[in-house]
Amino acid sequence: MELRSVEELMDLLYACRGTRDAPGPGGTPVDAHDHALRTAALLRRSRPADKELQVAGLVRPLGQLLGPGDPAGRADHAADAVRALLGERVSALVRGYAPADDDLLLLRQADVEGRLAGFDAGVPEDWRTVLELLAARNSRLGAVD
Repeated sequence: MELRSVEELMDLLYACRGTRDAPGPGGTPVDAHDHALRTAALLRRSRPADKELQVAGLVRPLGQLLGPGDPAGRADHAADAVRALLGERVSALVRGYAPADDDLLLLRQADVEGRLAGFDAGVPEDWRTVLELLAARNSRLGAVD
Protein backbone atom coordinates (compact mmCIF):
# COMPACT_ATOMS: atom_id res chain seq x y z
CA MET A 1 0.00 0.00 0.00
CA GLU A 2 1.29 3.45 -0.90
CA LEU A 3 -0.20 6.45 0.88
CA ARG A 4 -1.02 9.24 -1.55
CA SER A 5 -2.32 11.97 0.76
CA VAL A 6 -1.97 13.30 4.26
CA GLU A 7 -5.67 12.50 4.71
CA GLU A 8 -5.01 8.80 4.02
CA LEU A 9 -2.12 8.90 6.48
CA MET A 10 -4.26 10.58 9.13
CA ASP A 11 -6.96 7.92 8.69
CA LEU A 12 -4.37 5.20 9.16
CA LEU A 13 -2.93 6.88 12.27
CA TYR A 14 -6.40 7.03 13.80
CA ALA A 15 -7.01 3.40 12.80
CA CYS A 16 -4.03 2.41 14.99
CA ARG A 17 -6.10 3.21 18.10
CA GLY A 18 -6.71 -0.03 19.94
CA THR A 19 -4.11 -1.96 17.93
CA ARG A 20 -1.65 -3.62 20.24
CA ASP A 21 2.02 -3.09 19.51
CA ALA A 22 4.64 -5.65 20.44
CA PRO A 23 5.20 -5.95 24.19
CA GLY A 24 7.64 -3.53 25.73
CA PRO A 25 10.36 -4.36 28.24
CA GLY A 26 7.70 -4.93 30.94
CA GLY A 27 6.06 -7.56 28.76
CA THR A 28 2.83 -5.59 28.40
CA PRO A 29 1.51 -4.87 24.89
CA VAL A 30 1.22 -1.16 24.11
CA ASP A 31 -1.48 0.68 22.17
CA ALA A 32 0.19 1.45 18.81
CA HIS A 33 -1.64 4.78 18.52
CA ASP A 34 -0.42 6.06 21.90
CA HIS A 35 3.04 4.61 21.34
CA ALA A 36 3.38 6.44 18.00
CA LEU A 37 2.31 9.77 19.51
CA ARG A 38 4.62 9.44 22.51
CA THR A 39 7.59 8.42 20.35
CA ALA A 40 7.07 11.43 18.07
CA ALA A 41 6.67 13.75 21.08
CA LEU A 42 9.90 12.47 22.64
CA LEU A 43 11.74 13.03 19.36
CA ARG A 44 10.30 16.56 19.14
CA ARG A 45 11.81 17.27 22.57
CA SER A 46 15.25 15.89 21.73
CA ARG A 47 15.43 17.21 18.12
CA PRO A 48 12.93 20.08 17.78
CA ALA A 49 14.14 21.10 14.32
CA ASP A 50 14.20 17.59 12.79
CA LYS A 51 10.62 17.13 11.58
CA GLU A 52 11.51 14.10 9.47
CA LEU A 53 12.88 12.23 12.47
CA GLN A 54 9.81 13.12 14.53
CA VAL A 55 7.46 11.96 11.79
CA ALA A 56 9.42 8.71 11.37
CA GLY A 57 8.65 7.99 15.02
CA LEU A 58 5.01 8.82 14.42
CA VAL A 59 4.48 6.60 11.38
CA ARG A 60 6.67 3.65 12.33
CA PRO A 61 3.87 1.75 14.11
CA LEU A 62 1.76 1.78 10.94
CA GLY A 63 3.44 -1.50 10.05
CA GLN A 64 1.18 -3.10 12.66
CA LEU A 65 -1.83 -2.41 10.44
CA LEU A 66 -0.14 -2.80 7.07
CA GLY A 67 1.60 -6.10 7.75
CA PRO A 68 -0.34 -7.84 10.54
CA GLY A 69 0.73 -11.33 9.49
CA ASP A 70 4.33 -10.34 8.87
CA PRO A 71 5.98 -9.18 12.12
CA ALA A 72 9.47 -9.24 10.60
CA GLY A 73 8.38 -7.10 7.65
CA ARG A 74 6.35 -4.46 9.48
CA ALA A 75 9.03 -1.78 9.20
CA ASP A 76 9.28 -2.44 5.46
CA HIS A 77 5.50 -2.18 5.04
CA ALA A 78 5.39 1.16 6.88
CA ALA A 79 8.46 2.51 5.05
CA ASP A 80 7.06 1.57 1.64
CA ALA A 81 3.69 3.13 2.47
CA VAL A 82 5.10 6.55 3.41
CA ARG A 83 8.00 6.87 0.93
CA ALA A 84 6.10 8.60 -1.89
CA LEU A 85 4.28 10.94 0.49
CA LEU A 86 6.94 11.82 3.07
CA GLY A 87 10.21 11.18 1.26
CA GLU A 88 13.25 8.95 1.27
CA ARG A 89 14.69 10.01 4.62
CA VAL A 90 11.50 9.31 6.57
CA SER A 91 11.15 5.99 4.75
CA ALA A 92 14.77 5.05 5.48
CA LEU A 93 14.43 5.92 9.17
CA VAL A 94 11.24 3.87 9.46
CA ARG A 95 12.95 0.94 7.73
CA GLY A 96 15.91 1.24 10.09
CA TYR A 97 18.49 2.61 7.68
CA ALA A 98 19.89 6.10 7.84
CA PRO A 99 23.17 7.76 6.88
CA ALA A 100 23.48 9.26 10.37
CA ASP A 101 23.67 6.45 12.96
CA ASP A 102 22.80 8.84 15.76
CA ASP A 103 19.38 9.44 14.13
CA LEU A 104 18.59 5.74 14.32
CA LEU A 105 19.85 5.56 17.88
CA LEU A 106 17.59 8.45 18.90
CA LEU A 107 14.65 6.85 17.10
CA ARG A 108 15.19 3.52 18.84
CA GLN A 109 15.60 5.18 22.25
CA ALA A 110 12.41 7.18 21.77
CA ASP A 111 10.64 4.01 20.61
CA VAL A 112 11.58 2.18 23.81
CA GLU A 113 10.82 5.15 26.03
CA GLY A 114 7.52 5.69 24.20
CA ARG A 115 6.46 2.18 25.21
CA LEU A 116 7.19 2.82 28.87
CA ALA A 117 6.19 6.47 29.25
CA GLY A 118 2.74 7.26 30.54
CA PHE A 119 2.25 10.86 29.43
CA ASP A 120 -0.54 12.15 27.20
CA ALA A 121 1.04 13.00 23.85
CA GLY A 122 -2.05 14.44 22.19
CA VAL A 123 -3.81 13.23 19.05
CA PRO A 124 -2.72 12.62 15.45
CA GLU A 125 -4.43 15.85 14.40
CA ASP A 126 -1.69 17.72 16.30
CA TRP A 127 0.74 16.47 13.61
CA ARG A 128 -1.34 17.37 10.54
CA THR A 129 0.51 20.63 9.78
CA VAL A 130 3.93 18.99 10.03
CA LEU A 131 2.78 16.10 7.83
CA GLU A 132 1.38 18.52 5.25
CA LEU A 133 4.62 20.52 5.20
CA LEU A 134 6.74 17.39 4.70
CA ALA A 135 4.40 16.07 2.01
CA ALA A 136 4.44 19.41 0.17
CA ARG A 137 8.23 19.65 0.37
CA ASN A 138 8.62 16.07 -0.83
CA SER A 139 6.21 16.73 -3.68
CA ARG A 140 8.24 19.76 -4.79
CA LEU A 141 11.50 17.83 -4.56
CA GLY A 142 10.04 14.99 -6.59
CA ALA A 143 8.88 17.42 -9.29
CA VAL A 144 12.44 18.78 -9.63
CA ASP A 145 14.07 15.37 -10.09
